[in-house]
Amino acid sequence: MSKLYLVPTPVGNLEDMTFRAIKVLKEVDFILAEDTRTSGFLLRHFEIPAKMFSHHKFNEHKSVEHIADKILAGETAALISDAGTPSISDPGFLLVRTCIEKNITVECLPGATAFVPALAVSGLPSDRFCFEGFLPQKKGRNKKVQSLADEERTMIFYESPFRLVKALELFAEYFGSERKASVTREISKLHEETIRGTLSELIEHFTLKTVKGEIVIVVGGNNIS
Repeated sequence: MSKLYLVPTPVGNLEDMTFRAIKVLKEVDFILAEDTRTSGFLLRHFEIPAKMFSHHKFNEHKSVEHIADKILAGETAALISDAGTPSISDPGFLLVRTCIEKNITVECLPGATAFVPALAVSGLPSDRFCFEGFLPQKKGRNKKVQSLADEERTMIFYESPFRLVKALELFAEYFGSERKASVTREISKLHEETIRGTLSELIEHFTLKTVKGEIVIVVGGNNIS
C-alpha cells in the first residue's frame, strides 16, 4: 500500500539509528532528504540505495503536490531530515498535511529528537513543558520571549551556537537573571555536555567559552523554585 513514512535519523551518534528505520529506508521506492549530501553519508554508512530527492524549506511548497501524486500512484516514500524527526523544526508539515488531505497513509517511526534527552537531563520539571523550537532570528524575537514571561511550564528552545549568549541574555531580560536553565549541546556525540545554572551563571560561562554544535536550551517556568 502506498504510504509516506517519517523516519527519524540520529542527531549525533550513528548507532542511534533503529533497525526498523534502516529496514524502511531500504524498502521504500524513494527517499526525500533535507540535504542529499548529509543524508548520502548516512545512507552509504548503512548500505541503503541512494534513491533520494531533495526536499527542503525552499522547494517544499512547489513539490508537495507532485510527491503526493507519486505516492497516490502506488509508490512508498520516506521523509528524512538532516538529524532528528522530520517536521520537528524541520521540513515535513506541508507534505504531511497534503498527504492527509489526499487520504494517503502517513506513519512516523519513533526515534531521535534532540529536545527529549536535553529535557530529561536538565534537572527541570519534565511533567509539563512547551517546545518553542527556534526563536525568530530578527523581527519578533523580543516579542516572542516577552510573551513567554509568565509561562509556568518548562520551556525548550533550539539555538545556533553563534546566538547562544544573545538568547540567554534575552531570556534573562524577560524571565529574570535568576531563572534556572540548562544548555545541552552535541547530543549523543563525543563532546556532549550539559551546563546547568541560573541564566546569569550560564551567560557568564558561555561568554568565556566558544561553543560548537547544535544547542538545546531548557528554561524553567515562572515560579519554579
